[in-house]
Amino acid sequence: MSYGDYVEQLTFLLFLKMADVHTLLRLPTGISYAQGVKANVLFFDRKPAQEKPWTQKLWIYDLRTNKHFTLKENTLKRSDLDEFLACYNPKNRHERKESERFKPFTYEELTKRDKANLDIFWLKDDALEESANLPAPDIIAQEITDDLEAALEQFASIAEDLKK
Repeated sequence: MSYGDYVEQLTFLLFLKMADVHTLLRLPTGISYAQGVKANVLFFDRKPAQEKPWTQKLWIYDLRTNKHFTLKENTLKRSDLDEFLACYNPKNRHERKESERFKPFTYEELTKRDKANLDIFWLKDDALEESANLPAPDIIAQEITDDLEAALEQFASIAEDLKK
């Protein structure tokens, strides 16, 4: 384990002890200024120090898996958060109900994970299944080559037209 991983894990474990970390919203990639950046929103109540960890159960809502948002064409809208808000149940979060996208994890489950962190997922990612059905690498390489050659021919034709 690298020093950075160790510090991240230690910070995470301390945070679970010092606060009641009760909810995590996994935001979709593609909604921030930098493509591919994964973001989460943590909801917690700060508590006074004690030996026993305050976090007993962390509820995670996955708004990331199989969701495709962009900054321009398919932006995240307020209505996209309606299901999360219903699951969140702020009036009585101790009466939450599990759903396909909303699942609880106990403190013990969180700390037993390899490299204890909050990158937790359980939904089947359709993109990974699609990648399992890709053609052989040599076929993909040939298709890319054919596309690049066709594009090069088109650019050469445009360049000739511009000379005239």
